[in-house]
Amino acid sequence: MQELTVGTLRVIISASRADMGTRAGAHAAQAIRAAIKRNGAARIILASAPSQSETLAALLASAVDWSRVTIFHMDEYLGLPVEHPQTFRSYQRTHVLSKITPHAFHGIAGESADAECARYSALLREAPIDVCCLGIGENGHLAFNDPPVADFADPALVKVVELDATCRQQQVNDGCFPTLAAVPTHALTLSIPALMSARALICTVPGPRKAAAVRATLRDAITTTCPATILRTHAAAALYVDADSAADL
Repeated sequence: MQELTVGTLRVIISASRADMGTRAGAHAAQAIRAAIKRNGAARIILASAPSQSETLAALLASAVDWSRVTIFHMDEYLGLPVEHPQTFRSYQRTHVLSKITPHAFHGIAGESADAECARYSALLREAPIDVCCLGIGENGHLAFNDPPVADFADPALVKVVELDATCRQQQVNDGCFPTLAAVPTHALTLSIPALMSARALICTVPGPRKAAAVRATLRDAITTTCPATILRTHAAAALYVDADSAADL
């Protein structure tokens, strides 16, 4: 394991994907326990993607009083019915809610747009977010804030976005959809300020297809050309990578 700091961002490089997930999951669990000790409860945001599998497995196996935890997720395809297996609500049910029972889970309803953005924004505003577990896309996106729509000073907490071609192709690369044509073109996403508002950010980015994005995140100028570069300004953010995703550093 190696560690470096870029800006205020801690970067932890593991030799294997399994070790990366174990370390990131343990960090997330510790941050949630600290929030419960501090506040009596915790509010967290979880990403929904294959890249998060090891981190979530480690987190959910940790000693956390889930009855004190409220869970949000960070994005949802627009137009897919709730029962569709590729919705992120379905991902959360399968990978998270089947294993633990939180105080509450707030799912983003992708069947509507403006009204859902307002509803979910109101839920987020009820109290601060303690922990956000997220990834980075092949185009450097955070949630579905792709470069064309990312805004570091976004006034919205939740918004409707059009997904760019690289983002949609990633969904095929990840095995989530059989073809590019099957991938929805629009989604609801938490904005970058909504994600960055979390007290602690734990970002997990494995695999060779993410190597270019990891390098850009750490080496490029902090601009929306690579939205993930903003992580370098957060006071308590950590980026966990494996040997494959760190290959270009």
